[in-house]
Amino acid sequence: MTRPATPDDIGQICLSLPEVELGVSWGDRPTYKVPRGDKGRGFVLQRAPHKTAVDPTTGELYDDLLVIRTPTEADKLALVADDSLPFFTIDHFNHYNAVLVQESRLGEIAVEELREVIEDAWRAVAPKKLVKELDG
Repeated sequence: MTRPATPDDIGQICLSLPEVELGVSWGDRPTYKVPRGDKGRGFVLQRAPHKTAVDPTTGELYDDLLVIRTPTEADKLALVADDSLPFFTIDHFNHYNAVLVQESRLGEIAVEELREVIEDAWRAVAPKKLVKELDG
């Protein structure tokens, strides 16, 4: 494995993609959006602690969750089913194409893997024109 991912990699990866800005959604949650401006759609956001996401071992609310969009339900299920990855889902996200990951567990994957998941999230919401530009 190359370098393990860290929470700092989230912003670096997101902001390296075309037309991304850090804004807010869900009221006040830091959210990476594409494109910049009023039409921006979130693809990675920090989730507030909530009773729908509880650590099964401690019973404590997760306080470091990221929500990362997935292109399809199949992509979501593949990430969640892979025991080597720290991604998971909760009932609250049934029928919503996104996975959850604790920032404290990002080191369990390589930065390249994280980049691939985030780039797929970006592609899921970015305007087709931007996706074509990225693909050259």
